[in-house]
Amino acid sequence: MSGIALVTGAGSGIGRASAVALAGAGFTVVLAGRRREPLEAAAAEAGGGAVALTCDVRDPKSVAALFAEIDKRLGRLDVLFNNAGVGATPVPLEALELEEWSSVIETNVTGTFLCTQAAFRLMQRQSPRGGRIINNGSLSASVPRPLSAPYTAATHAVTGLTRSTSRDGRAYDIACGQIDIGNAATEMTESTRTTGVLQPDGSLEREPTIDAADVARAVVFMATLPLDANVQFMTVMATKMPFIGRG
Repeated sequence: MSGIALVTGAGSGIGRASAVALAGAGFTVVLAGRRREPLEAAAAEAGGGAVALTCDVRDPKSVAALFAEIDKRLGRLDVLFNNAGVGATPVPLEALELEEWSSVIETNVTGTFLCTQAAFRLMQRQSPRGGRIINNGSLSASVPRPLSAPYTAATHAVTGLTRSTSRDGRAYDIACGQIDIGNAATEMTESTRTTGVLQPDGSLEREPTIDAADVARAVVFMATLPLDANVQFMTVMATKMPFIGRG
């Protein structure tokens, strides 16, 4: 497989693993994120001409500059993996600070929208036109954890955006799907493996995790399908993690 793939939040975790896997599948990969040093380290690991570009997905000007640079350097974009995202401190909904709510929504929802919009514009005008967008969702889009209102709301919004993007992209040969991930072993899920995470009954329990490389393999599968085929939604999770009811 050859083509140009952009991964946001590519400096660590699922983003880094996916960038490396996409490069291994033959893509020229653009790794985007806010911190240059981990991006450059990830790009070096990916090899194959991988490019590290800083971007804050919450900032429309930063996103516009990222896509303009991709267009200038590489001339097109075949795959966008909207992976950048943040979590929130588990606190009762009534105690949640607006600042923390806004941080999650701006990164996980607005950031996904801004990158999707920019990708639409590039994919529409390139020749041959079209491409694929993959959104990183979460099991929280179906089964929320306790005290997770911002993240849960964000994942539901991403699911709605995935459906709208999939529908609206048809006219331009743009496919869109979503991967919902449960307990990949990354920096964000460190407590899952160490101190434990809050269960519906109020207890803290360690939960099984999976290697981020296993998630990356699923992303590559989605990315390498022909544009007349699409994985609309895929769930990849630790086999023995609490799922239905989160405990």
